[in-house]
Amino acid sequence: MKNIEELKDIYAKLCVTTGINLEIGQTLVISSSVEGAEFVRKVARHAYEAGAKEVHVNWNDGPLTKMKYTYAPMEVFEKFPKWYADGMVAYAKEGAGFLSLISQDPELLKDADTKKIAASNKSSSLAMKEFRKYTMNNLNSWCVAAIPGREWAQSLFSGEDENEAINKLWEAILRANRVDSVDPEKSWEEHMKSLSGKVEFLNKKSFDRLIYTSSKGTNLSVKLPEGHIWTGGGEYNSKKRFFIANMPTEEVFTLPDKYGVEGVVYGTKPLFYSGNMIDGFYFKFKDGRIVEFGADQGEDVLKDMLNIDEGARYLGEVALVPYDSPISNTNLLFKNTLFDENASCHFALGKAYPTCLKNGENLSEKELEEAGANDSLTHVDFMIGSKDMQIIGIDNNGDETIVFKDGNWAI
Repeated sequence: MKNIEELKDIYAKLCVTTGINLEIGQTLVISSSVEGAEFVRKVARHAYEAGAKEVHVNWNDGPLTKMKYTYAPMEVFEKFPKWYADGMVAYAKEGAGFLSLISQDPELLKDADTKKIAASNKSSSLAMKEFRKYTMNNLNSWCVAAIPGREWAQSLFSGEDENEAINKLWEAILRANRVDSVDPEKSWEEHMKSLSGKVEFLNKKSFDRLIYTSSKGTNLSVKLPEGHIWTGGGEYNSKKRFFIANMPTEEVFTLPDKYGVEGVVYGTKPLFYSGNMIDGFYFKFKDGRIVEFGADQGEDVLKDMLNIDEGARYLGEVALVPYDSPISNTNLLFKNTLFDENASCHFALGKAYPTCLKNGENLSEKELEEAGANDSLTHVDFMIGSKDMQIIGIDNNGDETIVFKDGNWAI
């Protein structure tokens, strides 16, 4: 049996070969906390061994970020550094792959000024808009994965000492990513085939709308635009090279018709957004737009999130994840959207992925709007799945198909 250090090395290689699927001569850009330096070096070594031209790392640090929000004046948060945005666009134009390793304390900014958080989110979203075209249109390979951070680990395993908490989080991350299987690469291949079967079924059905109901109070109708495409597991970049954008991933997803969402939906897991927890929340939709919302905790943060721009009050993603899934079955709230969204059916507020529309990556912003795709500076996933969730698909003839029953796939 492999020890945890050997498994970490396998995971680092998977990020390069299965997540990014790095090409010979390609640059890899990594974003990581300084806490993850040891793991980043493992990734860099595997990248160079796979033929990377260069590995560039953008470092961040939680305590420094917290100091910034405590002491820096508002003007700092209202202006995002242009040099950073320009640099990321330059790497994207060069054809780089982008790997983000997340490890942040889920409540890093719980005591920070929410106005500074809102200003920072808006300025960074505006500055990085051009760069995000390369990732949200899948022009470049990109992958979001996770490594343990001290504060994150101790928030999940509060009864353990620091080292034991970090080891337990490592074990959970490695298990969720199939690293502990006999042949991790083969396990990922089989998982991609399983998800592609669901994608094929949904695309063949081409439902006109989905109806969500649950005992929590969710009663929502979501219209799907003509020409919508379900996808899941992996994507193809502009060079037709396969990559996996999220590790782990359990979802299949598409986009809704921006103006075709009606009813109410209740969150079933806390949403950790910009270092704050939002819990006990709901949204009421009319003609696609949120007309009423509330939260038991973090309502001010939620309000600021919805006010980033007009598009933040519309849905941009519809994602299906079975309640009975590997991450959900850990019964662990990861306090991290990458994991929690892959344990639950979810939606996303804000920008839709153009690739979820036929020929969407080649459409202008105006054409995407006319086709029913939402546009926004933000894209925030929130979880709505439950063990009694029912989802019915209705086709253009009015015929119904049970897609989810008791929280799981019925197809």
